[in-house]
Amino acid sequence: MQALRLFQGTNQLALLVVLLGISFSATVVSAAESASIKMGKQLYEENCIFCHQESGIGQVGVAPSLTNKELLSTATDKFLIETIRDGRDGTSMLAFNILGTSGVQAIVAYLRSYETLPNRAAEVDKQPDAFGDPRLGKQWYEQICSTCHGMAGEGYEAGGSGTAIGKSGFLSKASDGFIRETTKRGRSNTPMYGFQGPTAGLADLGDREIDDIIVYLRSLQTHLPTVE
Repeated sequence: MQALRLFQGTNQLALLVVLLGISFSATVVSAAESASIKMGKQLYEENCIFCHQESGIGQVGVAPSLTNKELLSTATDKFLIETIRDGRDGTSMLAFNILGTSGVQAIVAYLRSYETLPNRAAEVDKQPDAFGDPRLGKQWYEQICSTCHGMAGEGYEAGGSGTAIGKSGFLSKASDGFIRETTKRGRSNTPMYGFQGPTAGLADLGDREIDDIIVYLRSLQTHLPTVE
């Protein structure tokens, strides 16, 4: 009996050590995450707030919302990091590579702190590439999208409320799945409506029609000149 009690006591002690280790590890991760978010908030307020506003809510016609729940649910960290680091050529979105990898990642951590929906980014990014007819896509784009995004997808430069979705700074980073989901669902509390479903209002586009638009947008993409 004494040996049994000793065995049980040893097992309980081992379990306690394991649980304490897990708790300590979680605390360390949480502390590191909190520090990253704090750093990201500071960098955001020093570099991004002027265009994207407090809490990343955005300004219509100036800069998009960065904390919109649909965006954070479907955008990968890679998409956000590369956009901040490289900027968007031909738009007012400058490159912030001067912040370094840790600074850019901290800003993304800060933006992620506003997440309210499950993160579907990996699933969305793995969606198949769009396959459609760019001629039909052009018709749909001009009828539905150009009012906000410009006839050539030039965005705010055209005087609309939408971003430059026809330029390489966006198209080279966005997957077809990301564009597809944004077109279908839209982004709440922004001028970007969803365009699929009976309650969409402006249009109820089918999957094929949305893919036609994506293929058309891809045809607009012009690559940036190679830096020697």
